[in-house]
Amino acid sequence: MSKNYNIPKHWQVKKLGEVLKVSSGKGLKINLLRGGNYPVYGGNGINGYHSEYLIENPKLIIGRVGAKCGVTYITKPKSWVTDNALIVEPIISDFDLKFFQLKLGYENLNKLSVSTAQPVISGSKIYEYKILLPPLPEQQAIVSKIEELLSDLDNSNRQLQIAQSQLKIYRQSLLKWAFEGKLTNKDVKEGELPKGWEWMTLGDVCTKIGDIDHKMPKQLESGYPYVSTKDFTDNLKISFDHAKYISEEDYLNLSRKIKHEKGDIIFPRYGTIGKNVLVDFNKEFLVYYSCAVVKPNHNLVLSKYVYLFTLSPKITEEIRKYTVETTQANVGIASIKSFVFPLPSKEPTSYC
Repeated sequence: MSKNYNIPKHWQVKKLGEVLKVSSGKGLKINLLRGGNYPVYGGNGINGYHSEYLIENPKLIIGRVGAKCGVTYITKPKSWVTDNALIVEPIISDFDLKFFQLKLGYENLNKLSVSTAQPVISGSKIYEYKILLPPLPEQQAIVSKIEELLSDLDNSNRQLQIAQSQLKIYRQSLLKWAFEGKLTNKDVKEGELPKGWEWMTLGDVCTKIGDIDHKMPKQLESGYPYVSTKDFTDNLKISFDHAKYISEEDYLNLSRKIKHEKGDIIFPRYGTIGKNVLVDFNKEFLVYYSCAVVKPNHNLVLSKYVYLFTLSPKITEEIRKYTVETTQANVGIASIKSFVFPLPSKEPTSYC
């Protein structure tokens, strides 16, 4: 039991052995878990269904074996519990099932497990563990309040997901308007560009688009970071926390064809196509050949403008057009160079 402060005086400190007893469930062969209507609970919750049930009414159970031993569940009516879990039976009347499930979950009984190849928790360990126990009405009031707050939290999470989805749609619309000139000229018609703008290709506005040599270097514990799309975060940045490393020799050899610089764009060509990253920092690293390095021509266009365009719905259309569907979807360097690109007029335009 952890330290507690300002605990109501009428709450009691009890050993779990004074309020409940536990017994092991009954083993079941794996081939019997594939059919039937009755859920089978093990140490990690439901792990199958059986044609018979062991317990009639909902019971509190505690995982007994495995990495999640000590985790609590309340079974469904008419269930089977294997010997990988402990079935709880109250020995006092002030016992709310949901309260004890939440309480024991909070207490983290896993810390009582014996560390072996397969962690296991025993009834004797559980019985000696002390908890603070409120009277039954307060147990029920606590459960009610927790469920109310968790419901509010779930609702807030759903609202957040809706907001994130709407934000993504708005972001795509904003990018679409921007690269069709509608943000600077409200009179532009659908499918047309503003006066002075022209359609070019991504290859026309870049000094180079390419990838490194298609060789697999030896991985080291330290050296030059060697990143892939798995190192790209959800907010379109590169994380070096779990990057692989290669030698200076491999770094120089593999980057002979092309090497990124600040202001370049890393464009994944396999799998997570379109999850592009702007290199807005100075650091020596190498990006896996599953990505293209896009080098904007700074005499023609801003890197940030090119980068934002590579995230726009127009590029999504281009990717669909040029993607080769094999075991893993991919798009070639030549295709990326052919992507259409709206080059704005050099004349300044006031916002409308």
